[in-house]
Amino acid sequence: MSKKILTLVLIQREGKILLGMKKRGFGKGRWNGFGGKVEKGETIEEGAKRETKEECGVEILEMEKVGILDFEFQKNLGEILSVHVFKAEEFSGNAIESEEMKPAWYDEHEIPFELMWPDDKFWFPLFFEKKKFEGKFLFGEGDNVIKYKLKKVKKLSK
Repeated sequence: MSKKILTLVLIQREGKILLGMKKRGFGKGRWNGFGGKVEKGETIEEGAKRETKEECGVEILEMEKVGILDFEFQKNLGEILSVHVFKAEEFSGNAIESEEMKPAWYDEHEIPFELMWPDDKFWFPLFFEKKKFEGKFLFGEGDNVIKYKLKKVKKLSK
């Protein structure tokens, strides 16, 4: 079983959240937070900050790890995408469009879940409640969630 470490940064400000429309690659056509692969020699946190800067031009000054989500797809059983989720409220710069993402601010009550990964509607409420969480999601045909486990935790396991 192989595990790929990925990052996801959700930037918040005054009751709003910054999301990006993915313009190419994995997740194309969906709104999501910012992040991606951790490069060799980088910590998970360094990777999260670098990816965010590359994708939307925002420099993360401080962030907190709030979740770990493992994703598996039926068509690639045995490959786990382990996503480390961060919340960032301290940042500099204005979000700008890149080749990969088109950013937009959303009110926390107007999140476009129908245009996001189907798992987001399950764990975003915990994120907004300022809870730490861990979960596992199995995706089937058409990227539908066919099985999941999600729990609040006091301390993240990794």
